Amino acid sequence: MKSIDTRFFQKFNFQDQQVKRYWENALKDLGIAKKDPILEVKFTYSYQALIKTAITLLAKHQVKVRSVPGHHVRLLEYLSELLKEPKVLAVGNVMRSKRNIDLYGEGEMVTEKEVEDCLAFVSEIVEKARGLMGSKF
Repeated sequence: MKSIDTRFFQKFNFQDQQVKRYWENALKDLGIAKKDPILEVKFTYSYQALIKTAITLLAKHQVKVRSVPGHHVRLLEYLSELLKEPKVLAVGNVMRSKRNIDLYGEGEMVTEKEVEDCLAFVSEIVEKARGLMGSKF
């Protein structure tokens, strides 16, 4: 992992139990995304699961995210680097942008196909992350 950008991250001494709770929280959001029939809920929880997966892997590396403007982009960059998966940054940024338009703008309509593609992508990324988590998580 490259050196941390202290504008967005800080070193932190996480205990295994804390990392485990972060991981369970990411998995919980992915489960909601898979089960809920409402497209916007599926999309929002898919995006949250992606971001929470990044937060979990960083916590495992003893790095804590600062809640400052731009931190989601940095989380996606680190997740992409940690998993050696460039699509995380590209797809994650599209999801982030749609989420922001929906949250702060005039709303964003997501299609069933977009939601299913995003959910499948996030599920794949979470499984790759599981491989880095180790057996105690």
